[in-house]
Amino acid sequence: MLDKVADRSKDAGGATPTDDGRVRRYADFATLVEALDFAADGACGLNFHDPRGQLTRAYTYAELRDDARDVARRLIAAGVAPGDRIAMLAETGPDFAALFFGTVVAGAWPVPLPLPTSFGGRDSYIEQLAVQLGSSDPRMLFYPAELATMAAAAADRCGVEGLSWEAFATRDAPADIVFPPAASSDIAYLQYSSGSTRFPHGVAVTHEALLSNLAAHSIGMEVRPGDRCVSWLPWYHDMGLVGCLLSPVANQVSADYLKTEDFARRPLAWLDLISRNPGTTLSYSPTFGYDICARRMSSQTRASDRFDLSRWRVAGNGADMIRPDVMQSFVDAFATAGFQASAFLPSYGLAEATLAVSIMPPGEGIVVELVEETELSGGDAACDRPQRYRAIVNCGRPALGMEIQIREEDGAVLPDRAIGKVWCRGASVMHSYFRDPEATSACLVDGWLDTGDMGYLSDGYVYIVGRAKDMIIINGKNHWPQDIEWAVEQLPGFKAGDIAAFAITTPGGEETPAVLVQCRTSDNGERARLREEIRDRVRAITGMNCVIELVPPKTLPRTSSGKLSRAKARNLYLSGEIQPYAVAA
Repeated sequence: MLDKVADRSKDAGGATPTDDGRVRRYADFATLVEALDFAADGACGLNFHDPRGQLTRAYTYAELRDDARDVARRLIAAGVAPGDRIAMLAETGPDFAALFFGTVVAGAWPVPLPLPTSFGGRDSYIEQLAVQLGSSDPRMLFYPAELATMAAAAADRCGVEGLSWEAFATRDAPADIVFPPAASSDIAYLQYSSGSTRFPHGVAVTHEALLSNLAAHSIGMEVRPGDRCVSWLPWYHDMGLVGCLLSPVANQVSADYLKTEDFARRPLAWLDLISRNPGTTLSYSPTFGYDICARRMSSQTRASDRFDLSRWRVAGNGADMIRPDVMQSFVDAFATAGFQASAFLPSYGLAEATLAVSIMPPGEGIVVELVEETELSGGDAACDRPQRYRAIVNCGRPALGMEIQIREEDGAVLPDRAIGKVWCRGASVMHSYFRDPEATSACLVDGWLDTGDMGYLSDGYVYIVGRAKDMIIINGKNHWPQDIEWAVEQLPGFKAGDIAAFAITTPGGEETPAVLVQCRTSDNGERARLREEIRDRVRAITGMNCVIELVPPKTLPRTSSGKLSRAKARNLYLSGEIQPYAVAA
């Protein structure tokens, strides 16, 4: 048996095998520690690749378990007790994986924190770290040596011990350390949701909630022998951490990784890695990942000359609003490489539910319903304006063990196809927001979680319309910022992520939409022309007059998962930190 495993590993260029001949267990464990112990008895593991997709380290689950136990011994020897928080910068690699699992083995709570690639500059990154350290109150902050200056500055500001993981690895790991027992009801880790900025919420997730959600992943995606995962998603975000690190461990799937920053520089390296690994069948991305790959191919040779995507069985899509036009562009770009549109697997989830709330059954692909805008906004359909429709993507059926209801603001449950607040209940709903009972009680009511999203149910499927807090209300009528942003995206030279729409109050006290648009031209005359063209387009699509502001490229803020942050854009604009281009006299 071991000889056969070694042969398969060698054939794969040193990577861990896709299958090791064992009967797989689908996350049916009491704790994450138990899941790691089971995975470590096989030959699968995590595989790390350089920017060009070359394997740099094959890291079996057995090695991960051994290293995690050494980390736990060092932590306990340093006085870390069960329930202590251990913060760590979530760099994709063996060091973070060992620290995360080692913290869990020690009974403490790992707190993955973002890397500086998500933020505008050194000072803003240090401030962000300091805010999240202040919220989580950790015993230690671990970081890679190359980020020591910024991480140490944030740690010093909060009175937290900061250590590079290279330095920590030199500490003694006493062999006589006894690990504390873990219970399924214990907190496994704290997850900061992608929008956590000025007032962060650390989501406390129990072992039971985590394993329930990981089982739902494997069953919802119909994980089977022969499946292998590829990911570039960051490990500080719930989809990257839970879906693409913890799920492979708990379901004994080998996984291959590119660092997020390497994907950002060379997006098509993701598809190269899928093509080069014959076993790759599973890979997830937000919409913008598919979008940037399709755009990069538009000026290159035929996809079939470079890629083989024919084995990609589950092309997961989640973490932001799913755009059917982008998905179609990806199909158009990569169909010759064997990509099947039916591989798309839309899903819906959030950190407060551990991750998955709903998952599309594999093979059904992207399904849309056209919804008239007055239904979306709650307005009167009997108006003079022509009817306009938005394509709403089907995000699948409730994940295993999850219930979903659509409710009015007063809590009344709505019938099929009525738009309202999305609520969910199930074993994987969070325990609480860490040390924030008021915020916890505001969204958790009798075991039901108010997701903050708007949507509707149709024949058992979930359709997500948008974030309730992003709604723009003008003269008592609701408007979705996505509709305004979409109107601008139809103009040449603009794309998703270039536009942020939100409501402001004018000096006269009136509410009006403001639209910030990233502009790449330096010609004042061209900017003036663009303002008028954008204003006319928004008026034609929405019937509203908006404040149009052109801003420099790379100005609009994003969350740690890469999504546009409208709330932060609004705050920065109103505070004067976003400076629009001046209007020529």
